[in-house]
Amino acid sequence: MKFLLFSPGETLFEMIEFEKIGNIPLESTILQNLVGNYKFPRNKISALEKRGEIIRLKKGLYVVSEKNSRKSVSRELLANHLYGPSYISLETALSFYGMIPERVFAVRSMTFKRAKSFETSLGNFDYKTVSLDYFGIGLRQEIIENQYAFLIATPTKTVCDMIVATPNLRLQSVRALQTYLLEDLRIDLDVVKNFDKKIVEQCIKVGKKKGELELLLRLLEYDSTHKLTQKNKIYASKPP
Repeated sequence: MKFLLFSPGETLFEMIEFEKIGNIPLESTILQNLVGNYKFPRNKISALEKRGEIIRLKKGLYVVSEKNSRKSVSRELLANHLYGPSYISLETALSFYGMIPERVFAVRSMTFKRAKSFETSLGNFDYKTVSLDYFGIGLRQEIIENQYAFLIATPTKTVCDMIVATPNLRLQSVRALQTYLLEDLRIDLDVVKNFDKKIVEQCIKVGKKKGELELLLRLLEYDSTHKLTQKNKIYASKPP
């Protein structure tokens, strides 16, 4: 289905296939090409925004409204486009994977650029800085209904990111790490036991908080031997 960009009273008007664009963010230069040979294409884009046909995310970046795209806006996809290179992580990824019970409101990501935050009509977006070497470890592309994809940390990398990005987090033992995972993050140890040890090892080599990450590796190594589960958690089982 196509939608008119402008009212029939205008001398010239173009048609954009909003449904084909879907929920993929668009730069203003692409929008200017889509509106056609208008003398002042920026004015036409402003008119679209005022009528709610498109939503401005930041200067030069827009997304088609849900009523016109007929697709739900993906805040994870928006986050990848809003500031990057970046990937979804921290509480947002924990919630996406169903690892924590809480609903997360701000979309949190990692980047190797400087830390930054955005407030938009579609939500708040927060970006934390990591080194370039650390950035590329443990990422995956999440494909949604074969229509769009976004970059997100694996569950293992997400927990590594939580450890690295949490200010003043100092863990002195595996038992303290278990308490952090179970009581602070509220992550089920049945999920943790499936973590990828190689990703943790790579993060230890290039990331911050090596001591805390080494505790996570020790926990995974202990679990592979003792089959640690939620039932025999820290109160019944005490890794060295």
